[in-house]
Amino acid sequence: MRYCFTPAAERVLTEAAAWSIGEFSDCLEAPAVLLGLLSEPECRAAITLAGFGVDASAIRSRWPSLVRLSTRFLAWQGVSPGVNPPQGGCPVKLIAPEIAESFARIVRRLRMLGLPEELGTDHLLWGLSSVQGEVAEWLRQMGLEPTGLEAEIYRVHGLGSVSADSIEMEPLPYDPETIGGQGVQSGANDPETAMPEDNVSPTRIHATEGRPSADLPRDTASLADSSEEPASTEGPVAQGDPAWRPSDGPSPRERLLALRVIDAAANRAREGLRVVEDYVRFVLDDGSLTARLKHLRHQLASVLARFPTHERLAARDTLGDVGTQLATPAEWRRNDTASVLAANFTRLQESLRSLEEFAKILDPPASAEIEQLRYQTYTLHRAVETLRASVERLHHARLYVLIDGRATAEEFVELARAIASAGAHVIQLRDKRLDDRTLLQRARALRQITAEAGVLFIMNDRPDLAVLARADGVHVGQEELSVKDARAIVGPEALVGVSTHGIEQARQAVLEGANYLGVGPIFPSETKQFESFPGVALLRAVAAEIAAPAFAIGGIRLENLPLVLASGFRRVAVGAAIANAASPRAAVREFLNALG
Repeated sequence: MRYCFTPAAERVLTEAAAWSIGEFSDCLEAPAVLLGLLSEPECRAAITLAGFGVDASAIRSRWPSLVRLSTRFLAWQGVSPGVNPPQGGCPVKLIAPEIAESFARIVRRLRMLGLPEELGTDHLLWGLSSVQGEVAEWLRQMGLEPTGLEAEIYRVHGLGSVSADSIEMEPLPYDPETIGGQGVQSGANDPETAMPEDNVSPTRIHATEGRPSADLPRDTASLADSSEEPASTEGPVAQGDPAWRPSDGPSPRERLLALRVIDAAANRAREGLRVVEDYVRFVLDDGSLTARLKHLRHQLASVLARFPTHERLAARDTLGDVGTQLATPAEWRRNDTASVLAANFTRLQESLRSLEEFAKILDPPASAEIEQLRYQTYTLHRAVETLRASVERLHHARLYVLIDGRATAEEFVELARAIASAGAHVIQLRDKRLDDRTLLQRARALRQITAEAGVLFIMNDRPDLAVLARADGVHVGQEELSVKDARAIVGPEALVGVSTHGIEQARQAVLEGANYLGVGPIFPSETKQFESFPGVALLRAVAAEIAAPAFAIGGIRLENLPLVLASGFRRVAVGAAIANAASPRAAVREFLNALG
């Protein structure tokens, strides 16, 4: 079998062939295809990615080993940048096994539905999201779920009533020797991939009716139309439960009852989501999470449009609703804005669950989409609640001082006491030279000093030592442990900070549940070498949309502090300018005065 691609998909694969993971990679891999999709800004996949905040910089930040190959190397490989590959084929570079497997699976599903077996950019994105691997996991973290992407493709083709689960099939076996420069081919004798014999047509579902057509074999058609349990599952029908069809649908009364519940749950979900969005927008002033909540609200509206307004209104019976007369005193009281947030996140998630269950009666694909929206709310709930708690816990923290273990324990204790007694709000222990045993001794000494002074103590890069030393938290970089893994070690109460070097990294850190951000490097530093400096421009971008406590870091001194303050930042992390000062105590006080 040879895959057939749309012109846009061919251009995507050509662009993807120009990217490599590691030096001289000979395999077209998923992150490269993801970048290729963004090279077609007007295609459906690129528009979908942009709607979830995925851009090229985010992908390159996530996979820094992506390297654009030179024109000379591409020519040697037989790929010309900007030139489409042969019709029906891929660039000469080999396709990674997981991508080939996803393509095979998609083609089989399209064939089962009688849809064109031409793969477009939306199919490529669906394939990337549906295979096992870090790309699929990352896409899911960004909110791109394979069920929703697949349902959108069916809807575009007029098959809105088709359930993805009803045509679930096992992927084709992968043979690396059949995958080459002219596309992915399979042997004609392969029973899994061969086209049906002339006297056996593949299952086809009319877009208008969502049921098998008359050209089905007799045994398959009888299964489709009969309410009796089929005697056999042999033949060209998908494994698992039979596909949902209108002929199997609810009675008019059951449909009316389901619509009544859907109408009420939809109203509650939209109302709850609007309240949460207002909290994040006006109480937390966080533009990034507000944008995500707004996008979620639009997604919900799109799914609810599958249940026409006139039908929902016809099913509505507010006057006869027994629930309008039931209330508890707690429903009429909120202690503060945080309790408003908690109540409405709960209302939103419970309503989505009700929508999901009753939508299964009328529109199973819509139910699957609502399920994915519910999962998104769980991620956003964590991010918003973590942000709220972090702002409250760190509201006073403006000066964050980084120190190493010094040459001796006595010198370290003297430095730490001077900084803590002078009024620094946070002290981080960062030392790559000391052995673990000595570093833990320094950490325990710093814990005692900071506890007495009421100063927060953060351990850099070592959540294990943070736990042993009873630190207040741990700080990790982009190449170190993830927020999830660090949190698994230090527990739910500890602070987890993340170094960010771009706006996408800052957004992602907040979404993953970081308590605070280190943003930089802003200026050249005496204690750490950097290849590039995002500078004050990054501070302005973060200050404009992210409300999480964020500390400007990298070469900050009293002389350049005004540039930081002018960007909108009021928190700084300082190393050498304090630790190496003639009087660290005096330096701390000078910074505190300058910070206001």
